[in-house]
Amino acid sequence: MNGTEKRELAVRNKHNGMNCCQAVIAVYAEELGIDIETAKKLGAAFGMGMGNMSGNCGALVGAQMVLGLKEYTGRPVAAKARSVYAQFAGRCGATICIDIKGVTTGRVLCSCDDCVANAVDILEELED
Repeated sequence: MNGTEKRELAVRNKHNGMNCCQAVIAVYAEELGIDIETAKKLGAAFGMGMGNMSGNCGALVGAQMVLGLKEYTGRPVAAKARSVYAQFAGRCGATICIDIKGVTTGRVLCSCDDCVANAVDILEELED
C-alpha cells in the first residue's frame, strides 16, 4: 500500500469501530508480521483509557508503538518517538481530541479523522 491507501485504511478502521490506537497499528499489521486481531489487542488497553486521559492521544500512541515494533531497540525508538510527538503536535495538537470526545463522557472515539491520518503520514515520512 502507498501512503494514501494507508491513510484511508486508518480512517476506515476508525469508522469501523477501532479506537485510534488500534486503527493505526492495524494499518501496519502485515508489515509488522502480526494479524489484525493481535493489532487490535495491542491497541485495546491504550484505547480503553483514552476517554479519560487528558494528555494522551491514541493515534500518537499507536504510531509510537508501530515504531517500537518495527525497530526493537530503545534509544533510537525513543528519539524517533519524541520526533513523532513534535511533528504530531504541529499538525493537530496531539491532544485536540480531549475537547472533541469529552473527557467526562468516557467516549473512546472522537469524531475527527485527522489524528489517525496524521499518525500514518508521519510514519510514512519517517520511512522516506
